[in-house]
Amino acid sequence: MTDGQPSPTNDAQIVVSGLTKQYRNVLAVNNLSFTVEPGRVTGFLGPNGAGKTTTLRMLLNLVTPTAGTATIGGHRYPALADPLRHVGAVLEASSAHKGRTGVNHLRVICAAAGLPRERADQALELVGLTPAATRKFKGYSLGMKQRLGIAAAMLGDPRVLILDEPANGLDPEGIRWMRGFLKGLAAEGRTVLVSSHLLSEMQLLADDVVIIAAGQLVRQGPVDQVIGSMAQGVRVRTPQADVLTAALAEGPATVESDGQGLLLISGVDAPAVGRAALAAGVELHELTTERPDLERVFLELTAGKAGIR
Repeated sequence: MTDGQPSPTNDAQIVVSGLTKQYRNVLAVNNLSFTVEPGRVTGFLGPNGAGKTTTLRMLLNLVTPTAGTATIGGHRYPALADPLRHVGAVLEASSAHKGRTGVNHLRVICAAAGLPRERADQALELVGLTPAATRKFKGYSLGMKQRLGIAAAMLGDPRVLILDEPANGLDPEGIRWMRGFLKGLAAEGRTVLVSSHLLSEMQLLADDVVIIAAGQLVRQGPVDQVIGSMAQGVRVRTPQADVLTAALAEGPATVESDGQGLLLISGVDAPAVGRAALAAGVELHELTTERPDLERVFLELTAGKAGIR
């Protein structure tokens, strides 16, 4: 403990090393390696078919790897003592008997796992489902089912949380709640690994990202560093696009035009473009530095690397 904050420990570190899954005719995951640290939210990103779900299933021992290892706190999932108290996971919206209430669904899991009965009520309160505790599952919306699944994952108060598309079915308020909830868990020193297609939300939520395509790692690191690795561009709007393009032709600039006066320029910064325009007597209606975001970085890194699952 330091300054009242929990200290992350390696018992919650996820390490994927050389992980490979070969099906009969498909190489779903190909020599994949990455690390997920405690005390941080890590976004696990990739196009459809990139191998994300297969990787998570291998991590949780639901799929057997062809090669490589995936460990949590230095151990494979089956070797964890009392795994529900160590790892909570949601790989799809919660499934339950349609006639069973939310609280009874969780109490059944508690009984099977040897957890105190009161953990069901505590987990429902944690995810904001207490008002719907006695409602039957068949009346739950998709967003409520997602929350119930997270409540089930939290029953053992785990150090590690693994979620596959947890925001699916949530409205904007629910997504905001999810963001605060997961950030809060990471602030307690827990490991949070989240797979999602909502790139704008992942930019707000994640501390780190792991980006894969075609079953292989393409980039890993803190979100700011991954975004910062892409060069900024300059957006220009001018009625003299051809003149400005010609003025920039002899330098390092690369110019893309929409044919209607909009130029996207890379290789030089906005002041350099402004000086070139002034020297050429070009009238500018817009001169803006375009900063890359996670979506743009993701699309560039995964372009042409179709999913292979």
